[in-house]
Formats: sequence, structure tokens, C-alpha cells
Amino acid sequence: MNREQQASRPSLTQRAIASMLIVSSSLMALPMHASAQVVPTEALVQPQTTGDIADSRARVNAFFARDDVRRAMVKEGVDGSAAQARVDAMSDDEIRALDGRIAQAPAGGEVLGIIFTVFVILLVTDILGFTKVFPFTRSIR
Repeated sequence: MNREQQASRPSLTQRAIASMLIVSSSLMALPMHASAQVVPTEALVQPQTTGDIADSRARVNAFFARDDVRRAMVKEGVDGSAAQARVDAMSDDEIRALDGRIAQAPAGGEVLGIIFTVFVILLVTDILGFTKVFPFTRSIR
């Protein structure tokens, strides 16, 4: 072989890479098999134990025993003892649902969100030079 033919011929590394690409491209064309099954909810959700329901009942009863909750019920025209009797008559599932709703209820979160929003707005307007509320900011103007 002369030099011109050797220069145009791919090196051993290039041929190895090209061979691997050909093999991998060919393998991508093969069909893949997958299987799926329906999983029942009971298999994924662990059953609640009696200790959990007792804890939920205790949390709900403690919530209804709070003074601010009793005042709010009286304000709405609900008798506290009647509400407690209804809570005592609830099923385990209803108690779990009520306990979850009580746990998810915001505790003053809306007020903090409003205060934070006002702070950010004033901070941005200070930086842009429209207001001068905070002494620690410098205007970009």
C-alpha cells in the first residue's frame, strides 16, 4: 500500500467505534417487552392500627377542647357539647379525615404570606428608586 491509501484508511480505533455503533444501532431496532399489572390499593396502603385511630381521636378531641375553637363555635351558634357528642359518634374513617383536615389547616399562614409579599414589593420599589422605605437599600437610579 502506498501512503495515500494509508492516509484515507480509518485507524483501528475509528473502525472499533464504527463497529460498536453499528451493533448498538442494530440492537435498538429489536423489540422490547414490558409487562404491567393492576395493583390493588390495599397492597400499597398500609392498614391503620388501633393506636393510630386512638391518636387521631385524641388530637381531634384536643382541638375541640381549645378555648379559641369553642369561642368560634359559639360565635357560629354551635353548642360545644353537641359538637363533642357528634365527634364522639364519628366512625374511624371520619375521625382520620377530620384529623387530616385539622393538620392541614393553615395556622396564621395567610397573614405571614401577606406581610412577606408587602415586604418584597417595598424592597423592589426601593431598589428601583420609586420609594425610600428601607435605609439599607440603594437605588439603581
